[in-house]
Amino acid sequence: MSKKLKALSFLAVTVVLTALPVLAQEAAARPAVAPKDQADLFKLSLIVGGAIITLAVIAGAFCQAKAISAGCEGISRNPAGAPTIRFLLLLGLVLIETLVIYALLITIIILMVQWGNYVPKA
Repeated sequence: MSKKLKALSFLAVTVVLTALPVLAQEAAARPAVAPKDQADLFKLSLIVGGAIITLAVIAGAFCQAKAISAGCEGISRNPAGAPTIRFLLLLGLVLIETLVIYALLITIIILMVQWGNYVPKA
């Protein structure tokens, strides 16, 4: 990793860790959830759902490209081991794709919560 990427990663982690105490504060007691709060929660769920599936797809695509590249290189170096390498490559690709599908299911669950019935504990 380059120095700039390390510094940027460190800055992002620091900002997130600095914001945690602010996010952990309890809100003032309210009798019920106002429609604005429901709208804000729905918007937040859309952002989180989009972020989850975006990161999962990016990571899955990168891992699949790396696996296919390594599999092709392995077969070209050892043609006699092609059936074994091909089997392991396909098994790995299936497992990678399964993780992306799990992320899709989590995103769908996040987006399908009934926000009108959400009432936080006072």
